[in-house]
Amino acid sequence: MFVWVKRGLHALNAVIALAAVVLLVCAVTAGSAQGTATADPAGGNWAALLGAAIAVASSAIGAGVAVAYTGAAALAAMSERPELFGRAIVIVGLAEGIAIYGLVIGIMLIGRA
Repeated sequence: MFVWVKRGLHALNAVIALAAVVLLVCAVTAGSAQGTATADPAGGNWAALLGAAIAVASSAIGAGVAVAYTGAAALAAMSERPELFGRAIVIVGLAEGIAIYGLVIGIMLIGRA
């Protein structure tokens, strides 16, 4: 059990690091679009890019946590009753849908930028 928790924490740390990189890239992109090293709050599309980065990063973190818990519970249930495979996969897929919702919102915000 502790091995799975340890792997889950490593995956969560990787997702958080990826989210930090996405935020940094969006900040640099917004700053370079204005021709300066930092984003100008008076104009530009920095707010939409930052909102997209936050939406994608937070939904990915939430989906990672949700899949970790539902996946562990699904494996435990399938070890006792293998006929629950279909239901377990659907529940894990619903948890993964959280990341897709965040990605759609991020695309919509980038489209408005």
